[in-house]
Amino acid sequence: MTQLTISRRGNIMPASPIRKLVPYAEAAKKKGIYVYHLNIGQPDIETPKMVLDAVRHSDFKILEYSHSAGNESYRKKLVSYYKKVGIDINYNQIMITTGGSEAILFGFMACLDPGDEVIIPEPFYANYNGFAVEAGVTVVPITSYIENGFALPPIEDFEKAITPKTKAIVICNPNNPTGYLYSKEEMEILRQIIIKHNLYLFADEAYREFCYEGSHFSAMLLQGVDDNVVLMDTISKRYSCCGGRIGAFITRNKELYNAAMKFAQARLSPPSFAQIAGEAAIDLPDDYFNITKAEYKSRRDLIVKRLNAIPGVFCPNPGGAFYAIAKLPIDDADKFCQWLLEDFQFNNQTVMLAPATGFYGTAGLGKQEVRLAYVLNLTAINGAMDCLEKALQVYPGKV
Repeated sequence: MTQLTISRRGNIMPASPIRKLVPYAEAAKKKGIYVYHLNIGQPDIETPKMVLDAVRHSDFKILEYSHSAGNESYRKKLVSYYKKVGIDINYNQIMITTGGSEAILFGFMACLDPGDEVIIPEPFYANYNGFAVEAGVTVVPITSYIENGFALPPIEDFEKAITPKTKAIVICNPNNPTGYLYSKEEMEILRQIIIKHNLYLFADEAYREFCYEGSHFSAMLLQGVDDNVVLMDTISKRYSCCGGRIGAFITRNKELYNAAMKFAQARLSPPSFAQIAGEAAIDLPDDYFNITKAEYKSRRDLIVKRLNAIPGVFCPNPGGAFYAIAKLPIDDADKFCQWLLEDFQFNNQTVMLAPATGFYGTAGLGKQEVRLAYVLNLTAINGAMDCLEKALQVYPGKV
């Protein structure tokens, strides 16, 4: 009898570099060790009460399907949200998705065929790799470097990477995992490339509100490329609603929207309760983001200061989001992050980081780098940095 086999897709699907160390963290906690979680972008900012109340006080007799594109009332209110940030669209150009993740997957599935290529500056959000495997798409990385803060690679690097199979570029702005904020000038460079080579530009703008130096320039503001640009968005980080799983797929390209709609219909509809939450969030006062942004900026300033004060550590100052990548004097980031959880504790505490290797598409890169999510309060960040500083003094693989 022949043995059952797992699909090639199942075998090559990458494990999450953010979540793969969870068993080691759980084991450390069982030993009574407190773990500072800087490994994952789960904010400790409270979800706004009026958003939760909208769900708690919702009154209906049947929890029914919504339209496959999402509730019309929510999409119409989103038009007003985008107008506030300078983006002019109508509600029929917005499709509500199950998290930003589904928006990215819809884009890959609707725009690319199996074997097609998508260019992504690395390091990049690790799950892009997973979505590409699901869609049968090949990720072609072009490298950005910690020495210049992970700025957009030069146009020549894009040109060298483009082949007849290239169909799209993905940009995350501000960037996860680097925190880099792409300038208007850098976005204009991408505009030149997608016009010249007739490519899609997928713009992941999940962290739009969290820009600390300079302002955000959306891909939707680029002129003359309405058919090329797809905006992927989410309420997860914006309103600290990660568990709601509500995102958006937005494009002015009607043919593409209609193609993506077929994928949306196949999964029936996005989550109902979380659409209510998302709709309520649009009514938050205009100064809501001022408070959360100021909090994240103070956390960024602290973590960058503490990191760069540790001998042998370098961390560029991220312009947005709530992530930083630091270069450490270590032999192997994967080993180090596991060692922190298995073999190290300081005052019965340790810190969980994400090895940067999982954010690179090019093998061998990121071996001395880690991503830190500054989603904890200032006291916790100081405690985590105390642990990291002590760990680097005693780590056997220090270089």
